[in-house]
Amino acid sequence: MPTYDYICDSCKHEFEAFESIKADPQTTCPACQQETLRRKIGAGAAILFKGSGFYLTDYRSDSYKKAAKADSDSSSSGSSSSKSDSKPAASSGSTSD
Repeated sequence: MPTYDYICDSCKHEFEAFESIKADPQTTCPACQQETLRRKIGAGAAILFKGSGFYLTDYRSDSYKKAAKADSDSSSSGSSSSKSDSKPAASSGSTSD
C-alpha cells in the first residue's frame, strides 16, 4: 500500500497517510477539522538496487553458495576423470581408378 501526502488549504497542516490505492482520498483535516484537505502529487517511491549486481543469484544465502560450490567442484572433478582418450577410426576406403 502506498503512502500519500496530504495538505490542508486552511491551516497548512501537512501529513502522510498509509492507505490502499482503492481508498477514497481524505477530505477532513485532522488538525482544524475543515473539509479543505487535498492529496499532494508526489514523485513516488524510488527503486532501490542493492548488492554487486541485479540478478537473483546475487542475493543467495551463504549456505546455498557453499552447497552450490561443493556441487560444482564435485561435478567438475568427476567429468575430467571420465574423459576417454579414444580417437575416431579413420576410414580405410581405397579408391580404384
